[in-house]
Amino acid sequence: MIEVIALTKTYGETAAVQNVSFQIAPGETFGLIGTSGCGKTTTLKMLNRLVEPTAGYILIQGEDIRRPPPERLRQGIGYVVQNSGLFPHYTVAENIAVVPRLLKWQETRIQARIRELMQLIKLDPDQFAQRHPQELSGGQQQRVGLARALAADPPIILLDEPFGALDQITRREIQQEFKHLESLLNKTMVLVTHDVFEAVELCDRLCLMDGGIVQQLGSPQELIFEPQNEFVRRFFQANRFQLELKVTPLQDVIPWLPVQEAEDVSIRNYPGTSSLLEVLENLEVLENPENKTQAPGQSPLIGITDAQGNCLITAWEALLPAFHHFKQDKFKAKVSSQVSNHG
Repeated sequence: MIEVIALTKTYGETAAVQNVSFQIAPGETFGLIGTSGCGKTTTLKMLNRLVEPTAGYILIQGEDIRRPPPERLRQGIGYVVQNSGLFPHYTVAENIAVVPRLLKWQETRIQARIRELMQLIKLDPDQFAQRHPQELSGGQQQRVGLARALAADPPIILLDEPFGALDQITRREIQQEFKHLESLLNKTMVLVTHDVFEAVELCDRLCLMDGGIVQQLGSPQELIFEPQNEFVRRFFQANRFQLELKVTPLQDVIPWLPVQEAEDVSIRNYPGTSSLLEVLENLEVLENPENKTQAPGQSPLIGITDAQGNCLITAWEALLPAFHHFKQDKFKAKVSSQVSNHG
């Protein structure tokens, strides 16, 4: 577990981080988000002592991180930065091997680990191991940066805008690869990002900061549906509808579908944990020429069909009202609970 207690960092009269406290559970992916200059990167860098706090404490597994030398602390913490941070004069293999060599691993073990990680990040070791960073694309460099962070199998990974320098297509591709990497299972990860969609996609919990102060801690769904103050509400306002769909799993709205007895073929192709946004973006039209009409502005998505395959209702027509019913029910339940607790 990582425990951050009353953490503060000042530069002269300016407070970059003010009295920040949170806990990160083992295996959790924790996001630090907020506007530029809010203190999220400074907070991240204090976790591996690239920045020393002015006041407060950071404990990892109950030990104050100031006790071991910084170099030893960092050997147990992987670190991935925006522009990969690769050594330009090292080959791909040499970059990945940096920490294992510092730890004095046997060379046979190092070479085996290099090949294992290069296969994991989908770079053929026979083709790419001896290349230098400038011979790689931006996406390939970020993959190598991630492999280097994983090389010594550290329990904690810090990621500072790891996909920020990539084009949108490459960024989305690597995000999906990152999300499903088995080597990241059970690792504790702290992600700094300015991209709210990236944050809700990859993180279990979020810490939203402004002016060096924590504005709200919680799951993506809690921050989006239950903002604790006006700043939190405004932070998500521009993309609120998409984000609400993004953080709502399909299984949460199934009870509200209007035609429960029908065979909702398209919808059932998706796991219940799929987000509504994912389902609505990816549903395809069933091959039924008689049912390809659509209302203006609607996607031609078939959501619920009868046993003969005839369209009863489109996915938009089925899922969006169900989503609104889900929101109303969730909100009313919360209000009722608050009233009973204060009655």
